[in-house]
Amino acid sequence: MVRNVKIDPTWKAVLKPEFEKKYWEELTEFVRQQYLSGKVYPHAKNIFRAFDLCPLDKVKVVIVGQDPYHGARQANGLSFAVNDGIPLPPSLKNIYKEIQNDLGIAPLPSGDLSRWASQGVLMLNSVLTVLAGNPASHKAKGWETFTDAVIKILNEKRQNIVYLLWGKYAQTKGEVIDRQKNLVLISAHPSPYSVQLFYGNHHFSKCNKYLSQHNIKEIDWK
Repeated sequence: MVRNVKIDPTWKAVLKPEFEKKYWEELTEFVRQQYLSGKVYPHAKNIFRAFDLCPLDKVKVVIVGQDPYHGARQANGLSFAVNDGIPLPPSLKNIYKEIQNDLGIAPLPSGDLSRWASQGVLMLNSVLTVLAGNPASHKAKGWETFTDAVIKILNEKRQNIVYLLWGKYAQTKGEVIDRQKNLVLISAHPSPYSVQLFYGNHHFSKCNKYLSQHNIKEIDWK
């Protein structure tokens, strides 16, 4: 199974034990059948895009999302991001507003956040695939076990990472993180339902201040 997983080599090396487990075999068979029988997002080549753009040794920041967008041409393998040219979803609009209020800069209009990922922002969804038009359709199939392992590995092998955990779901997923070795920032989710509790969290300036204090290059959040 391991040799068939097309993922960045730095991640492949540390995730090898996961690729040899029973749940992974069952998950990959389920996902394969879903792609064969219906429309699934993101495109298969982008399932591990977050990892490919942000190798293990380059991670500075982790943003935890839930599952990919289920609308046409939206999902691109990065949490909260959409393909270039696609209208910004409400949560991403609200993230951009907070960046502008916090840092006094206007983010670029594109929702393809590969510009952040290439700087060391791991934009990690808990579930990496979804059936078109059917949110959370690939929940509890094994992806959560895999992405829990990703966070555990980061916690064991790296330090001085900033984790942005927005909403109860992400906060529960981040309970394993060592707060003594990393900065964990929590707030409400940026969705329209809770955005008034998200605004004013100043996570982007706090993140850059922490990175700077540890002699790590800050993120350009544009």
